[in-house]
Amino acid sequence: MKLLELYGINFDKDSLINVALTHTSYANEHNTISYERLEFLGDAVLELLCSDYLYESTKYSEGEMSRMRSLYVCENALYEYSKKIRLKDYIRLGNSVRVPNKTIIADVFEAMMGVLYLEKGYKTCKKLFNELIVPYIESNVDFLKDYKTMFQEQMQTEQKTINYIVTSESGPAHKKIFEVDVMIDGIVYGHGTGSSKKEAEQNAAKEALSKHA
Repeated sequence: MKLLELYGINFDKDSLINVALTHTSYANEHNTISYERLEFLGDAVLELLCSDYLYESTKYSEGEMSRMRSLYVCENALYEYSKKIRLKDYIRLGNSVRVPNKTIIADVFEAMMGVLYLEKGYKTCKKLFNELIVPYIESNVDFLKDYKTMFQEQMQTEQKTINYIVTSESGPAHKKIFEVDVMIDGIVYGHGTGSSKKEAEQNAAKEALSKHA
């Protein structure tokens, strides 16, 4: 199979890779095994690889490393990595699924990493991570641009109420500038400006994330 040949990685004939490429729709129709268990393992492998890289290569705080890891192991990120290796061309689907969506492709990527770990070991996984994924990290590609959601998820664990307050609105109707503060319990965590309330709120959340890390 040519899946990872570009990175000098080949799967053996009796490899689990075919399982990793098998969606539940195909598995149900052909009475075989799907990728789900391998996906579970691959998810943990990816988190470890990313954590390892961030710990060894940066001086970020724990909070910032957590934020960075969430950027590069999220569904959007895995989908982009998958496109580089044309992963969707190898996925086995049942008749009920015409084309693999983003979630399926991301899940299969995780399953593939699970196989790579089981059959080739951590060193080979790290080689692929360094060659395929690290360039995105070094280029600061942002796969999660919904900073409001990220901040909400981060603060939920602390049971805080988040409010976005428009503090200023200026300029002509066709070219307004909004300024927004994101506040928690009356304390300003971040400030943002934008040409719409939504953009200003996103920028306020982005600043709050950087400060809260």
